[in-house]
Amino acid sequence: MKNTNIITCLMLAAVMITFNSCNKKQTEETATAFSMSDAMMEMCDFYKAKKEVVKNEIRLFGKITADNNKMAQVYPIVSGIVKSIHVELGDYVKQGQVLASIQSSEVASFQKQKLDAINDVAIAEKNLQVAKDLFAGKLNSEKDVAAAEKELEKAKAELERINEIYSIYSLKEGSIFNVTAPISGFVVTKKINQNEQIRIDNSEPLFSIAEINEVWALANVNESDIAKIQVGYDAIVNTLAFPDIPFKGKIDKIFNAIDPETKSMKVRIKIPNTDLKLKHEMNCTVTVSYEENQSMIAVPSSAVIFDKSKYWVMVFKDKHNIETRKVEVFRQLGEITYIKAGLKEGETVISQNGLLIYDALND
Repeated sequence: MKNTNIITCLMLAAVMITFNSCNKKQTEETATAFSMSDAMMEMCDFYKAKKEVVKNEIRLFGKITADNNKMAQVYPIVSGIVKSIHVELGDYVKQGQVLASIQSSEVASFQKQKLDAINDVAIAEKNLQVAKDLFAGKLNSEKDVAAAEKELEKAKAELERINEIYSIYSLKEGSIFNVTAPISGFVVTKKINQNEQIRIDNSEPLFSIAEINEVWALANVNESDIAKIQVGYDAIVNTLAFPDIPFKGKIDKIFNAIDPETKSMKVRIKIPNTDLKLKHEMNCTVTVSYEENQSMIAVPSSAVIFDKSKYWVMVFKDKHNIETRKVEVFRQLGEITYIKAGLKEGETVISQNGLLIYDALND
């Protein structure tokens, strides 16, 4: 009887241990269960994975320049001494505005030529009238009248030539020549100083005026990258002055020649510049995007978590069913990451604040 009681006690103890073990397991499972609250759902963004053509990037270096079609070079047309300068580098000028004044003996010579031409016309007109009067009195021939008319035409042609010169170069009376702006724009180069002697054979412009509401980014392409560049590719231009502002454009011209000094080829990107942030001769970096001949699953880079030397995404099925999935990343390109393995098209990932969910599930 005593042995029977002992066996019964041992069996009850075993049942209690089993029951307690089951209760403990149930408690652990309840403790590790995770469900997203409505507030957390609002904090997160979700993205359905899809296949996209894989893109790549090339980073180039270059300079910002004014559009050559909207730039004018101002060269000296007379020799002389610079008496005054009215603008400085970077100033905005209007068409016809005086940039500098040069005292020149050549301008004084033009004035003398104009006065002589006016006098010659007046004399030729009087001679013609005299010839006509004499012809009326039969004191000379018709040939003399024709000769007088020819002299008048010649004098008028010379005066017209001088007047054209005055009009083209906006000459005034005296010996002062005013250098004026041929177009409206900004002074982007200035190579003139007070009291400087100006020579008409100077090969460098005194001023360069440019409109910069649209500018060019000229970038150098290394020989190894030439095959990857095509007209129409998207490009993002960044500058040291505005590192957080990307300026977007497209490659619109490829200069099919190699610079012997840099051993590179130039490409041009036109950039709108309505706020005038980009200046002539600024250094810049140009990031060119192009497509490769393959497609992969693409997700926002914010959806990818790097931890324990591996990449993870949070696969969302519903608020009670979220999976921590290891993935193999092919390439991260700015805001897009291409997934080589571990994720299927159509699966939903948490693309914003996924790290909070990751920590809650894996800590």
